[in-house]
Amino acid sequence: FWALAIFRRADYARADIPMLPVVYGVNYTRWHVLLYTVLLCVVTVLPWLTGMSGLFYLGGALVLGGGFLYYAIRLMNPPDELFAMKVFNYSIVYLMALFAFLLGDHYIASEPPIRALLEFQPVG
Repeated sequence: FWALAIFRRADYARADIPMLPVVYGVNYTRWHVLLYTVLLCVVTVLPWLTGMSGLFYLGGALVLGGGFLYYAIRLMNPPDELFAMKVFNYSIVYLMALFAFLLGDHYIASEPPIRALLEFQPVG
């Protein structure tokens, strides 16, 4: 979200919308993107640490988080003006893929539905 605000800061300034890069500057916003990305990477490991997900999710979260950290670090000294938009685009892919890993982990860890039906014993 902040990466998009960096990319569109001139539009926000013209519209007098007080977004972080308009009010505090682009460099300040870049540091916040990096800080929040580090915190995000830590938080996304919590489902595995608490036993709510398995290794499939953990592996996906670590790879995706590593990618996000790469983009956040590169945003500190971007190669071009469009790089902030690349960070924003990755954040959308990251979120969708993280949820896909969480969902996939659930189905990998659970019993196959057909097996559960075959073992069903009615009460009484």
